Amino acid sequence: MPLFERYLGIDYSGAATPASSLKGLRVYSATPMRQPAEIPPPPGAQKYWTRRGMAEWLTDELRDGPPTLVGIDHAFSFPLRYFERHHLPHDWPRFLDDFQHHWPTDRDHMTVEFIRRGLHGHGSARTGDARWRRLTELRSRAKSVFHFDVQGSVAKSTHSGLPWLRHLRQQLGPRVHFWPFDGWTPPPGCSVMAEVYPSLWSKGLPTDDRTPDQHDAFSVAHWVRQTDAVDALGIYFRPQLSASERDQAMLEGWILGIA
Repeated sequence: MPLFERYLGIDYSGAATPASSLKGLRVYSATPMRQPAEIPPPPGAQKYWTRRGMAEWLTDELRDGPPTLVGIDHAFSFPLRYFERHHLPHDWPRFLDDFQHHWPTDRDHMTVEFIRRGLHGHGSARTGDARWRRLTELRSRAKSVFHFDVQGSVAKSTHSGLPWLRHLRQQLGPRVHFWPFDGWTPPPGCSVMAEVYPSLWSKGLPTDDRTPDQHDAFSVAHWVRQTDAVDALGIYFRPQLSASERDQAMLEGWILGIA
């Protein structure tokens, strides 16, 4: 029996501002009985999703909707070296608060580039090194969350998306399990938000007439739906890690799909 009643795959974008209409921000939805289909912004909104609009929609959907697994393709946390460099407690909610204070990328008219250039925020007090990588990035060969300005980077998406994770957590409380920070095994009947890496699956699926951003979102929704259908999500919710690796990953986060 499937663990979830709905699956959302989100291809994120760190471009422009929270209120900007972003062609690269896409969401696909599926259910155990229905193949993934794209979800457009609400009627009357801009042509494409905005980050703010996406966060508000997710808040409404996850507050009142069925148990849903949401896969988002940006990092949910930073490498252990970042916490050590900045003398931060090993506490994910406090990390989100600290990050949003220094990188307020959820504010109107704010961009990642404004903060990187020192025009707003306090980003210079919370920087990282592109050589630092999380355990899950080493396992999956993904790029560092601090590797800006290169093709395939999730640095900008991560730096723009983290404050919205904080917002969703504040709005939804225990209705949503942020994996793995709230525990490796989500409780039954609860919605789950998890980091994903679409490249794990997108190259093995036909693109049809989808753009690369659409295909990434589609691939996430397709994989989680298919994996839940064969009762295999539990394998990925409990990856093969040593005790020390598991503790580190509960701070750094983990990519769902890396066993």
